[in-house]
Amino acid sequence: MFAATILVVLGIWSFLQGLAAIFQGHFFVVQPGYIYSIGTTGWGWVHLILGILLFIIGICLFLGQTWARVLGVILAAISAVLNFLFIPFYPLWSIVLIAVDIFVIWALLTIRRQDVY
Repeated sequence: MFAATILVVLGIWSFLQGLAAIFQGHFFVVQPGYIYSIGTTGWGWVHLILGILLFIIGICLFLGQTWARVLGVILAAISAVLNFLFIPFYPLWSIVLIAVDIFVIWALLTIRRQDVY
């Protein structure tokens, strides 16, 4: 339940972050000389799509879909990597999201007692 709840919240956060980057790109301060030169609009679309996927996987986890655990781990890992690459645009927020992604991965990979029997 923890992972499903956090994935839904992460999905909403990423979706809103994507919308902010698409419509208000000047909100993010872009550091000059960043090796991954993707504009804020490009990052906005990446976060928007990732947010939708995270939200859908979170809902599927609430519904008890076992395949959603695997996809949740994969998407949380992708989210952590993308937020690492997004650090020059919004450092503190990206670091917080990386930490939350790690907690989601931990929660999804932890074997519950009822799963064993």
